[in-house]
Amino acid sequence: MLPPFTQNLIIANVIVFLLQMQLGGALVGWFALWPGTGAAGMPLAVLSPWTLITYSFLHGGVAHIAFNMFALWMFGADVERVWGPRRLAAAYFASVVTGAIAQLLLGSATSGGPVIGASAGVFGILLVYALLFPNRTVMPLFPPIPMPARVFVLLYASLELVLGVTGVQSGVAHYAHLGGLIGGWLVWRWWHQVPRGWR
Repeated sequence: MLPPFTQNLIIANVIVFLLQMQLGGALVGWFALWPGTGAAGMPLAVLSPWTLITYSFLHGGVAHIAFNMFALWMFGADVERVWGPRRLAAAYFASVVTGAIAQLLLGSATSGGPVIGASAGVFGILLVYALLFPNRTVMPLFPPIPMPARVFVLLYASLELVLGVTGVQSGVAHYAHLGGLIGGWLVWRWWHQVPRGWR
């Protein structure tokens, strides 16, 4: 059975996705992260600060949500069993926020398209997983080559950086993924360096 935070997070994402299917673009309009600027010339994320989190509950299709929820199930459950739900929640939502900020600062702000998906949070959890279980074998979907978790994360992060800088794969928030890794690392450092009474 899935631990509670991972299970509830997957359920929440599925419920929101079903609402998306019913309400069309209304949820995306209000709750996606929009890197462009509003009528006042201010970034839309500043005008709608909740979107720094809410964008992570929206998805662009069945394959998009299926891949993200599979990753949450695969990596989040094991992290939660070691860290507990509170620490996992902190790492996940910190990664969501740092992913949003990275995309706003480094991603294209001229396209005006929305940023949606749980990928930034997933990347943060993936980094924590690699720090907790560096030598555990991971079998990526592509390429299907078994490798240690730490190698998998390093290669994946390098690929995201290259794709983000070159712009070869458009329509994907590569900087949000990289920002998610930073969020996971920050929470990891916090829990290992800050005195227990400050947590």
